Order: sequence, then C-alpha cells, then structure tokens
Amino acid sequence: MNTKIFLASDEYIDFTADIIQAKATQLFRDITDDTQKARIAFAFVRDEIPHSFDINAKVITAKASDVLLHNTGICHAKANLLAALLRSQHIPTGFCFQHITLMNDNSQGYCVHAYNAVWLHERWIKLDARGNKSGVNAQFSLDEPVLAFPCRAEYNEYFWPGIYANPHAETMLMLQQADSLDYIIKHIPCKVTLPPDAQEEELVP
Repeated sequence: MNTKIFLASDEYIDFTADIIQAKATQLFRDITDDTQKARIAFAFVRDEIPHSFDINAKVITAKASDVLLHNTGICHAKANLLAALLRSQHIPTGFCFQHITLMNDNSQGYCVHAYNAVWLHERWIKLDARGNKSGVNAQFSLDEPVLAFPCRAEYNEYFWPGIYANPHAETMLMLQQADSLDYIIKHIPCKVTLPPDAQEEELVP
C-alpha cells in the first residue's frame, strides 16, 4: 500500500494553507505523541466546529481551510478538516463512508455519511467527528469504533468497506455547487462507486 496517498495535500485537504498550519501549531504545541495529537484534533473538530445542519448555517464549506475559516461544515467537510490537521503532522488519515437515511427514517431517502480512519498503533482507528447532539455520541476510541450513527438493517443502512485516500468526489462537487442547506438535502449523493485505496487489515509499511 502507498502510504503517501494518505498523507497528501490536495484541493480539499489543504493543510499547507496558513490557517491550517496556524491551528495545527496551536493545537499540537509541545505534543509529540501521535495518539495524543489524534485525540486533540478529533475533539477540536467534533466539539468546536459545529455541523452545518445543527446551526442552520448560511455558508456551505468543503475544503478544510474553509471549514476552519467559517467554523462549520457537514460531515464530509469536517472529515476534510480532521484529515488536514492530522496529515499536517504526518499521520496517515483516510476516509470511510456509510449509507444512512437522510432523516430518522427513509422517508426522504439516503445519503453518504463520511468519517475518518487514522493510522495509529499499527492499525486503522475509526473516528467520526460529525459533532455530538441528542442521539449522537461519537467518541475517541482505540478499540471498537464509537461512531455517530449505528447501521440499522431495517432501513438498509451499511458501511462501504475499506479506507479511501480522498474525499467523496461527488459530494465535494455537490458542496461546491450548493448555496444552501436545502440544496444539500435535495442533492447529496447516496452512493459510493469507486473501490477503496486500502483494506482495513492492510499494514502501512
């Protein structure tokens, strides 16, 4: 497996941006342990960057620097920020995707939910920085993942297998075009079609 693809900067994981570099310096000052860095970054993105729908945000963000600048994003955008912060510290970070209902039931269809996989302790650790609220309680865990949403078989919810090096391209395009939360509700993709870049059991050399 090519480790470099989980460390790269790109249009959406733009950790070379001044605002990302400054935040990384602030968050990780005097911290050398990768696990502690991951714990700090996760808590920051989960707790200090509100999910756009939770605050009825008027601005739509996609790339990590914009999420930090405007202090909001949906799950995909927040996952970009967490990836950017950790990749700035040379910690391999990828993306995982989940097929879930758009609302509490399937009355309004489905969406792709995004969260992160971080390489720690010689394995991939799943972290979901969506942001907690009533009924959502994602936590930092080095053992079994404690994610935002359980998969409910009765609603055909499931995880796409594997780890992706890049954000979900269709959702990124949608966010670039979106001018409101209503647009996101109407146009958010509900499928992942590309194969993953790594399997969960693969080791980083």
